[in-house]
Amino acid sequence: MQLISGIPLIYYIYLSAAMFSIGALGVMIRRNAIIMFMCIELMLNAVNLLMVAFSSYMGDNSAQVFVFFIMAVAAAEVAVGLAILIMIYRNANTSDTEVLNQLKF
Repeated sequence: MQLISGIPLIYYIYLSAAMFSIGALGVMIRRNAIIMFMCIELMLNAVNLLMVAFSSYMGDNSAQVFVFFIMAVAAAEVAVGLAILIMIYRNANTSDTEVLNQLKF
């Protein structure tokens, strides 16, 4: 069993799977758009953690650079998503996705 800084790789896999599952459950269950954004970010961070763990396990640092770019793109995505959500909230006075579903054309 390979150790990364004294912690077995399987622990990183379990933690990442738990984080991704919590995020996926949050997206499916919750109706508040802000909480859904946070759950999507949690799922992205779970994937990033797993990529860094495997990168360290394999001794290759290229995945860690890729994770940095993923985090930058995710931050930009959240900024644009929150700006859209604020505009919708100003018009509809709610961030409930069930109510926002009625805004379809």
